[in-house]
Amino acid sequence: MDIDVLGALDVRENGVSIAPTAPKPRQVLALLALHADQVVPVAGLIEELWAGRPPRSARTTLQTYVLQLRELITAALEQESPGEGSGAPRRSAKDVLVTSPGGYLLVCGGGTSDVREFERLAGTGYRALDAGDFPGAARRLRDALALWTGSAFADVQTGAQLQMEAKRLDESRLCALDQRIEADLRLGRHRELLAELTVLTSRYRTHENLHAQFMLALHRSGRRGEALDVYHRLRGTLVRDLGLEPSSRLRRLQQSILMAAPETPVAVDRQLPGAPSLPAAGPGRTRLAQV
Repeated sequence: MDIDVLGALDVRENGVSIAPTAPKPRQVLALLALHADQVVPVAGLIEELWAGRPPRSARTTLQTYVLQLRELITAALEQESPGEGSGAPRRSAKDVLVTSPGGYLLVCGGGTSDVREFERLAGTGYRALDAGDFPGAARRLRDALALWTGSAFADVQTGAQLQMEAKRLDESRLCALDQRIEADLRLGRHRELLAELTVLTSRYRTHENLHAQFMLALHRSGRRGEALDVYHRLRGTLVRDLGLEPSSRLRRLQQSILMAAPETPVAVDRQLPGAPSLPAAGPGRTRLAQV
């Protein structure tokens, strides 16, 4: 089974999609797919679907959704070649979507999961960055980010659990993006990053690390005045929207740029590779990158 949730939901068995179009069965599949090979409790599925206000028929209705998913799985399993799994009984839908004590389990069966592949590639990228292998870090983190085709569960109606998981995944994506930019800065790709950082700092208007990276890229490109303008815009946003001043690290970066000639390297505290996530918005109290 191949599972994609980093964008539109797509779950395939034998290359055949088993994702239903109806919103609630699709929601059930999304939660099962995210936790493939793990039991998802019935209570958790009911909470996801009805947000603490389940109908009296909630369990029966959930069983109906599971039956609908199994019908789609059965159709996909019929596409198996006769020679597949020789010596073993042909799988049934109940072997793929398993009823377990207290819940249901979707069996990945050695297939792919874009979430697991993203986490694997990002982890190797963080370790490469920590070891000083900046080309390897940039390559692996770029490969990890290429798995994303949109926001997590982009076309799924989400309840509390899927919303929380989508936020976690999006923050992990932002962390990988931040560290990929860190690696590119270490490789001297300052001018190449300017357009991307222009967009990112407009999207994440209070994210200090991205603004620090933008300031460094501008400074290294001989655009010190624009680098200082980035600081002042961020400070205005933080004060106006959050009632906060920039962190001491960002203030030190501003002072370093003020005092340095445009071609002089500026170094500040580095965000540790492998950090689990960075906030997509908010005060942005992250450790800054080093170049």
